[in-house]
Amino acid sequence: MSSIRFLGAAGTVTGSRYLVQTTGGLVLVDAGLFQGMKELRLRNWAPFPVAPSSLDAIVLTHAHIDHAGGLPLLWREGFRGPVYCTPATRDLAHLLLPDSGRLQEEEARYANKRGYSKHAPRARPLYDEEEAVRSLRLLAPLPYGERRQIQGGLSIAFRRAGHILGSASIEMEVPIDGGRKRRVLFSGDLGRYGAPILTDPEPAAAADDVLVECTYGDRAHVGSPVDELRVAVVEAHGRGGALIMPAFAVGRTQEILFHLRALEAARAIPELPVFVDSPMACDATPIYLAHREDHDHEMVALFRAGVEPLRPARLKFARAPEQSKAINDVTGPCVIISASGMATGGRILHHLARRLPDERTTVLLVGYQAAGTRGWSLQNGARTLRIHGEDVPVRARVAAISGFSAHGDKDEVARWLSTLPARPERVFCVHGEPSALAAAADRLGARGWTALVPRHLEEAPLA
Repeated sequence: MSSIRFLGAAGTVTGSRYLVQTTGGLVLVDAGLFQGMKELRLRNWAPFPVAPSSLDAIVLTHAHIDHAGGLPLLWREGFRGPVYCTPATRDLAHLLLPDSGRLQEEEARYANKRGYSKHAPRARPLYDEEEAVRSLRLLAPLPYGERRQIQGGLSIAFRRAGHILGSASIEMEVPIDGGRKRRVLFSGDLGRYGAPILTDPEPAAAADDVLVECTYGDRAHVGSPVDELRVAVVEAHGRGGALIMPAFAVGRTQEILFHLRALEAARAIPELPVFVDSPMACDATPIYLAHREDHDHEMVALFRAGVEPLRPARLKFARAPEQSKAINDVTGPCVIISASGMATGGRILHHLARRLPDERTTVLLVGYQAAGTRGWSLQNGARTLRIHGEDVPVRARVAAISGFSAHGDKDEVARWLSTLPARPERVFCVHGEPSALAAAADRLGARGWTALVPRHLEEAPLA
């Protein structure tokens, strides 16, 4: 019997991976890593529920680590099948996965340096950079809208999801008993309507079963994020300190650059030095400019007018370590955009360690902060932050803008679901914290829909 098993993003917002089993074999949708709380991260080290070598194919909704970061692990354990994704996801994965391997190697080295004991086992990375690079050979790009038979009568097609460059919802036709097909729709991470750079999420395809993300299943984005960004820049300028933004190198950084340039052009903010301190963001930005198939009408119009949409007047990219360290010597108002977006690792930690004790500093959180991350601690009023084994006092001003989230809120997800041609038989609420999942399911239930919140490792028949 065909089924779908929820191996991740069930009851939590990370670790997206769904196992589709048919009489013909196994297909994994997303191969994410768990992030955030330690009890979730430990799942990354657990044996995969099925032998990775038994998987016939993997299909990725997008390149973020909580959706694609487990691919090197599966490769190491014997998976050698194709990994279907959009062309832009392929290009971004070439940045994200090796970087993930490097970060994990660094964290293992640091742990061994700090806590070495000849009687204790040495820390090891979840996977290393070389394993990540080797897994990239499996990526098989598939353009939006092109249907592909990938295994035993199972077929897929991608539709734009508007979350990050290359992000997609997946239309899947699954063979079931009696030669019939069941239509399963994976929303992937749905983006915002009217957000810059990318097109809006495409209308949903007809489906019998829908897996819908519920990151903001209980919340609506309020206020004007662009105006809040304007206020933050102006206030940071007045305080005479740095404006530090932990931002995902892929997606959020490019959106912030888009708005900073537009605000400067409108003379709504002063032209401050803007530092993008992330090798990955340095490499991702030209990829964002190159994939015109994802661009919205505004981006197209700016290109036609000869405008560089992602370049504020005093922008500097810091790729080399020496360039990053030089930012420490910058005094006075400036903008520092650095990864990671939840302050779980990367160069942002060095900037926070240096500037959090300074009352003139402003830390602006511009995205979702998962429970247990440093960004979450800052957002919830932490007076100190543990960085590189030291407790750093937080004297900086901390502010948050939710409207820059790359995830649609409860109303935007409802808008996407309303584009379904007909009511599905079931909607599985996934990729959310328990309160968000419950709220989303209750709202759908009130409309007369069958809405379910699957448990971790739960299996649902497709019949």
